[in-house]
Amino acid sequence: MRIYYDIDLTGRSITRRELQGEEIVRAGRYLIAKTLLELGAATVDPLSPANPLIFSAGPFAGTSFSNANRTSVGCKSPLTGGIKEANGGGSFSYGLGQLKVAGFTLHGASPDWVVLHFKKDGTIDFDDAAPYLGKGNFEAQEMLHRKYGKKVTIALCGPVGEYQGLLAGIAFSDKDGRPARLSARGGVGAVMGSKKVKAIVVDLDKIPPFTDSKKVNAAIKDYAKMLLADSMVTNFYQKIGTMGMADLQNALGGLPVRNFSAGQQVDVASGEKFKMGGEHISQLNVSRGGEHTHACMPGCVIQCSNVYADASGKEVVSPVEYETLGLLGTNCGLSDPDDLAQMNFLANDLGVDTIELGATLAVLMEAGLGVFGDVKFMADCMAEIRRGSEQGRLWAQGTARVGAHYKVRRVPVIKKQAISAYDPRVVEATGITMMATAQGADHTAGNLPRLKTREMSAEQIVEQSLAHQARVAANDSLGLCIFGMSVTNPNTEFLVNAINAAHGTSLTKDFFEPLGQAALRLEYEFNRRAGFTEKDDELPEFFYSEPLPPTNHVARFHGTDVHGMYERLPA
Repeated sequence: MRIYYDIDLTGRSITRRELQGEEIVRAGRYLIAKTLLELGAATVDPLSPANPLIFSAGPFAGTSFSNANRTSVGCKSPLTGGIKEANGGGSFSYGLGQLKVAGFTLHGASPDWVVLHFKKDGTIDFDDAAPYLGKGNFEAQEMLHRKYGKKVTIALCGPVGEYQGLLAGIAFSDKDGRPARLSARGGVGAVMGSKKVKAIVVDLDKIPPFTDSKKVNAAIKDYAKMLLADSMVTNFYQKIGTMGMADLQNALGGLPVRNFSAGQQVDVASGEKFKMGGEHISQLNVSRGGEHTHACMPGCVIQCSNVYADASGKEVVSPVEYETLGLLGTNCGLSDPDDLAQMNFLANDLGVDTIELGATLAVLMEAGLGVFGDVKFMADCMAEIRRGSEQGRLWAQGTARVGAHYKVRRVPVIKKQAISAYDPRVVEATGITMMATAQGADHTAGNLPRLKTREMSAEQIVEQSLAHQARVAANDSLGLCIFGMSVTNPNTEFLVNAINAAHGTSLTKDFFEPLGQAALRLEYEFNRRAGFTEKDDELPEFFYSEPLPPTNHVARFHGTDVHGMYERLPA
């Protein structure tokens, strides 16, 4: 049994529902899309009290089941105008699970700024948030720990979210207490700010009860062994981390460089050193005493996170990841990982999406307000965004709106959300996913960065993308990090047996992929009701007209090629 809370912030009333079996299992993306549709959220103003904000934990939340403590946050996106599910790691769902909480929906808006406190005794307090307003995330986090103690986990709305800047995500505590794991994309932090919820504090307690705890504990151990025997986990995620993707994309020519004007920063074949690559950064970080194998959430054995250290061995930021490296790094013309780490820390303190921020800053550079590679300009822009000056508030509205304001021609967005660090002219399968997904230009919806597509038709790539999107959506609907997919997806019978042991269900392995397909259908329907058409799946014009060096490829596919893919899903 788990509890789900509907919290009316306007009247400060709470409705408590008990969930059983499959109600607990069907979580994350599926639950968010289903709930938002049922509540009629497709047509609401996303920054009005009518937009629900949903937090959902998966069926293994509260345990040390590796990579199974992701937190899904969902709402109508104020950035895209469509549906948004943004999930993050850390310990927040771990805490919810330990209190036997499956999730909660925030309705309405609080009359005054509030901290919600989920307590061990099953009650929820509405506490005054005034002392924490305007603080950077690290200062606010420290103050919250002083008040609530160390044995809590926190979801935090940063200073940009307070004034409803669309760059804002929601920062979750990592396992060491940093506010460093974000549900970052789509402006979910702006929605939290619109509701005047500064923070959500959850007491940590103990591993929750299950139908057959002995079998669940055995499954936790067996899953960890399977992950540690997997070459993708041990040779890529553990050894280098996500930033290893930078080496591959630089070699392929799909890396965003200087506002997507080039696909390669360094020609490694000619003997140049690619200092922004994972191979270089991992060796540098280890040599300085940095922690390069680090779990973002309790119990995770993949440990793809890191703690980046400066030349003196002092911690700068955790973590440096590929998407940040690509958008806030090479896309802004940075070539020194120390500069990137400093910018990453500033972004984390603001609680903003580093993808959207990096794309926005590069568009400002393209507009002539700064020079590519100018770290001081980037820091000054973030200082304006932090202050919430007139200029800062404009920039905090994200890439599409900033590009329109300054009349920039090269604005890398789909559905008004910045494109992730895979240029669709080269990384075509991921590009097709980003074009079609209801989530906006989000690579995590179905990333296929290694698929060789130049000899494939649109039909063939769409088929591969759609199948992968369904698998990803299933993981996202179970609170599972997709970095475990190389083990999870081929072993769905093992996974379902563990779920059955946990919650007394009678699911079969055939449950897995249809769960993801159902989530995709619901998301597609949400965006249809919100007014999206195939025109919204089109890439910006420059991707079709500007050949990307060094491959000199242009985009081959249009919105008409991809828009109908979700109608192919089985009913």
